[in-house]
Amino acid sequence: MTANLALPSSRVSEVNGQLQAVKQEITKVIVGQETLLDRMLIALLANGHLLVEGVPGLAKTTAIKTLAEALGLTFRRVSFTPDLLPADIIGTLVFNPRDGAFTPRLGPVFTHLLLADEINRAPAKVQSALLEAMQERQVTIGDATHPLPSPFLVMATQNPIEQEGTYPLPEAQMDRFMMKCLLDYPTKDEERRILQRFTEGTPAPVRKVLTAEQILQARDLLPLVYCDEKVSEYMLDIVACTRKPAAYGLERLAPQIAYGASPRASLTLSLASRAHAILHGRPYVTPQDVKAIAPDVLRHRVLLTYEAEAEERTSDHIIRDILDHLPVP
Repeated sequence: MTANLALPSSRVSEVNGQLQAVKQEITKVIVGQETLLDRMLIALLANGHLLVEGVPGLAKTTAIKTLAEALGLTFRRVSFTPDLLPADIIGTLVFNPRDGAFTPRLGPVFTHLLLADEINRAPAKVQSALLEAMQERQVTIGDATHPLPSPFLVMATQNPIEQEGTYPLPEAQMDRFMMKCLLDYPTKDEERRILQRFTEGTPAPVRKVLTAEQILQARDLLPLVYCDEKVSEYMLDIVACTRKPAAYGLERLAPQIAYGASPRASLTLSLASRAHAILHGRPYVTPQDVKAIAPDVLRHRVLLTYEAEAEERTSDHIIRDILDHLPVP
């Protein structure tokens, strides 16, 4: 596989060094959670959004807040609750009695990094308030449309334990997230380091090592990352197999899949794979990049049947079966 001559390896090495410097600053505060840190950087680089599912106390909020500090970007947090209103997120028009006019009061969505904490605690109309912001990077209040800062990233969290009083995200909302990342407990060694870091001293301060302009310049590299036609076909086969598994020799999966991934999944998989390649210092995409990122891109886009749920199958099981079955180019 030959790298695109339009993207010199030196430029990739430069951006990779910047991203590694950001990770190094974040690890001054965060212990472990390597997957979460990588997925945050990939989403930022590929202009996407991230849905994170994990039990409380796994440093989800601290991770994105620390990322904002390392990048010198603005950060806002919104705790989604059943009584939240769309205006509490995007803003509203406020009447000014002095001049008899309505003026916009912008909500917390006008920031670079937005943490939508426990997003499934709020009803659908509140969740849908983020749709325009996440897709078009703008918000309409009254008759006026207001652009959001750039870069703009939404990181939403979900708690997999308590399901009472929650409102599952609609499929259209789920599809707006580039990736869904599942977090697990830290290892015993990592937890020991957490105890030492936060009970026996003060973590080192986080330095700003990257700017918003540098992030936007790094984004311009994604179209230049070389992706062989065979690798592109591999991505398309993976997504198509979630829709018609029987056509790929996986008849046993057909009764388990209610709906496959949308065309947005193919685009997202390509962008995320390119960002994954840059994060690992390569100007070209390998099948391993695709296999590494595919579960996070597809797990929230593959909807299962009742039969699959009765057999305690998850979308991760389906995706793993597909990746194991399809030949790697």
